Amino acid sequence: MTYRMAEGWLDGGRPLEALSMLEHRRTELLESAAGAMLLGRAYFKTAQLGKAEEVLRRAVELGPTDSYARYLLGRTLQRQSRHAEALPHLKLAAAQNPEYAGDRDSCAARIA
Repeated sequence: MTYRMAEGWLDGGRPLEALSMLEHRRTELLESAAGAMLLGRAYFKTAQLGKAEEVLRRAVELGPTDSYARYLLGRTLQRQSRHAEALPHLKLAAAQNPEYAGDRDSCAARIA
């Protein structure tokens, strides 16, 4: 129930409410790729980029083939102006999902 409600708040544009619920279960969430992704999304959407990076790295570690986890980690790094670090993640994400190609290309242009 908690996860569905938090996901609904994230999707509905209420990331602070989702985050207040999720942070109480941080340790538990970091045990699964899906949990880490949910928490990472909440941090990303509230512009807590350092925390988002940490949690999304965990999500990628647990689910290395998850293109959205790679994409969101890349975007988190990109928003911190760490384009060279972001690009490999965005390249992998775009290789799996062409929707991410625009962000990959824009990141590549920043470091070219």
